[in-house]
Amino acid sequence: MQSIPVGATGSFSLVVMPDHLASRFKDVTLPPVLATPVMIMVMENAALNAIKPYLDAGESALGTRVDVRHLAATPAGRRVTGEAKVTVVDGRRIEFSIRASDGNEEIGVGTHERVVMHLAKLSERMRAKFG
Repeated sequence: MQSIPVGATGSFSLVVMPDHLASRFKDVTLPPVLATPVMIMVMENAALNAIKPYLDAGESALGTRVDVRHLAATPAGRRVTGEAKVTVVDGRRIEFSIRASDGNEEIGVGTHERVVMHLAKLSERMRAKFG
């Protein structure tokens, strides 16, 4: 792993489709709005994109903590963009400030943590655990 600078930023966006709606994950009577887990995925992908340029071949970073507030509903068809900024680097543990917007307003804010992993070691652990 290369040195990851505090302040590194990344983004990720997607257009809200039927598979991203809260009514697909939870209560079918909910209006057609973005599900919180999908908003979190957008934010996590932004965080990963912030540090990808600093990862060596065979490395990735797994999410280990998410603390977010979902502030506003977003209807299907809108583009949601997540943004992340590295705030702390402690060895392989990276902390981020994260946010999401839908082009009209901020829809989510919070913090996130990822840990840089060697993919081969992760695969070994999974084989040992699951055979």
